[in-house]
Amino acid sequence: MSGNESRVQAIYQITNREPMSVKKTKPLDKIWACDVFNLAKMEESLSKNAFKAVKKTVHTGEPLSPAVADIVAAAMKDWAIAKGVKFFSHIFYPLTNITAEKHDGFIITNADGNAITEFSGSLLIKGEPDGSSFPNGSIRMTNAARGYTAWDPTSPAYIMETENGATLMIPSVFMSWTGEALDKKIPLLRSNDAMNKAGQKVLSLMGETDIAPLNSSCGAEQEYFLVDSNFANSRPDLLLAGRTLFGAASAKGQEFDDHYFGAISARVLIFMQDFEDKLYRLGIPAKTHHNEVAPGQFEIAPYFEAANVAADHQQLMMTMMKAIARKHGFMCLLHEKPFAGINGSGKHVNWSVGNATQGNLLDPGSTPHDNLNFLIFCGAVIRGVHLYGPLLRAVIASAGNDHRLGANEAPPAILSVYLGDQLEKVFMDIKDGKLASSDHGGEMDLGLRQILNFERDPGDRNRTSPFAFTGNRFEFRAVGSASSVSGPLVAMNTMLADSLNWIAEKLEARLASGSDQEDAVFAVLKELMNEHGNAVFGGDGYSTDWHKMAVEERGLKNIPTTADALPALREDSVKALFESTGVLSPVELESRYEVYAEQYIMSINVEAKLVVDMAKTVIYPAAITYLSDLTVTGTSLAEMNIELDSTVASTVAAEASAMMAAVGELSDAMEKEGFASAEEHMQYCANDLLGLMADVRSHADALEAEVADELWPLPKYQEMLFIK
Repeated sequence: MSGNESRVQAIYQITNREPMSVKKTKPLDKIWACDVFNLAKMEESLSKNAFKAVKKTVHTGEPLSPAVADIVAAAMKDWAIAKGVKFFSHIFYPLTNITAEKHDGFIITNADGNAITEFSGSLLIKGEPDGSSFPNGSIRMTNAARGYTAWDPTSPAYIMETENGATLMIPSVFMSWTGEALDKKIPLLRSNDAMNKAGQKVLSLMGETDIAPLNSSCGAEQEYFLVDSNFANSRPDLLLAGRTLFGAASAKGQEFDDHYFGAISARVLIFMQDFEDKLYRLGIPAKTHHNEVAPGQFEIAPYFEAANVAADHQQLMMTMMKAIARKHGFMCLLHEKPFAGINGSGKHVNWSVGNATQGNLLDPGSTPHDNLNFLIFCGAVIRGVHLYGPLLRAVIASAGNDHRLGANEAPPAILSVYLGDQLEKVFMDIKDGKLASSDHGGEMDLGLRQILNFERDPGDRNRTSPFAFTGNRFEFRAVGSASSVSGPLVAMNTMLADSLNWIAEKLEARLASGSDQEDAVFAVLKELMNEHGNAVFGGDGYSTDWHKMAVEERGLKNIPTTADALPALREDSVKALFESTGVLSPVELESRYEVYAEQYIMSINVEAKLVVDMAKTVIYPAAITYLSDLTVTGTSLAEMNIELDSTVASTVAAEASAMMAAVGELSDAMEKEGFASAEEHMQYCANDLLGLMADVRSHADALEAEVADELWPLPKYQEMLFIK
């Protein structure tokens, strides 16, 4: 095919495709978690003592005995085989933002040559993948490659069913032979443990006697784009980089605000229903779906769960979302900015902390000024964001997310805390040494008899804040759509543990000196706000005034790129934070810096190669063909004494020439070697390569606006975003 024949063919295939339908499914209570070996399934199949031991492990983290592991393994195998499963896999979460799995059969042969099934506790507990073939920051080398996976009993096993069979998936941690964490799950479990210990200490000082283990919770709102596969397969940039490296803006974008919460198209809704049906079978509580702001953009949001389980479910959701989209003829794009000029995609991580006895410790109740436990935990978050803002920026850093942060669609790259009017007043009163009763939102009365009045929330929402309090939790709004939620959760849990330990030390000293509890709490919080209140900001985070005020007056950092952000992982304060809490050793932390720096550099290099290749082999030939056609047409018209307007030809010739000159500059820049450090290399990518790529794109997009549509080879924005 030449010219736009592939585009025409793609549009034909899309508009004439056979509509898919979702088979009528069973009621929710019949399919909910039916493919999950959860506590309910265990209670049915385990002895009373074995079930009691497993339940205690899940709820408190108590270790299981090998004997109980054997019992669980046998029951898990029988349950899976009864559902048609022949293979099992330790699924784990390396430093790639995607999952990894190796499938093993239950089958073994005996001396008679017969096949039997076997699955012991030792097979359940431990697996052995290669440790050097995954990103590890030089912890493992090819000549020292042993790595282990180990079963995580706190996250339930499940059956992943596809058209080609079913596999028992066992959520696991991944470590090196030398004991370092090579994954995202081990630090998350450690961070939760550190937060629990610190929280227990504070609650004990507050006079609480019955204190259940604390756990963080997470509910992550996932944004994504759907593009028809016929279009996506004609775009090398979408296939290999996940975003369009070229593309002129559509005449219509999102300016009418008519896509957000609009009626969901039939084809997309069928995909959503199919996707969510499979989520329910796996016990993933998908709660909300809707159209997002940009055309072709959507969101799914699950109900909150324990952070470790939520992180596993998030990874599973992203894997399944892509697979089910393909089944429906879509490519699911999780890149943070797949299309220029319209909103990108994030993953808002809703995070809270609580337990079975004190409840949600970030729930202020109706009188937050009197809720001392809440004030302490909320104050601890404020301190954490102020001290470790650069760390929070580092754990959301990626080449894709750099395109969102700071733009008028996502929170800026300055980490601040939004509390809302009511809570901001409470904490500022504490800072000033006074505390009046907190304000209420009042009643919402529209003056319409048919509309019931209701209690208005005491604070508004601030969509420009990267870290916002939203009623009974904090919403970390700056996380990228393609990222694992584990990194942000690790950082938030660890900074909270550090702040709670600081508060506990201050409280203990004041209580020992004779202060009563309330006076001690307010004195500590006053000190906290005087030192760290600069992180609290309730205004417009997009404004230039705030950027200036934040940096010059409040001492906060504006960190625009991944190249600027990742070095925070090497700061002494961050090393001390992770080492003192036992979450990451200095070796483990350094490995993450090396891995993420390398991933950033590789991402930019892949995009740069694509820009050069597509410009030379796809876009330039289209421009030259059009110029040739114009020349032939001009000759024919001249024979008829008709003069051809030369403006278009001149523009195309000039833009094509300028594009190829920019391609030459980019190609030369890509050859540079000999960087002194990964940091220097990242800065070169951010400050040099990206700018040169943008230069090539500017000329290519100008050509798209000039070259005859019948010759343009790449699917256009208006087609990819609006044809479903």
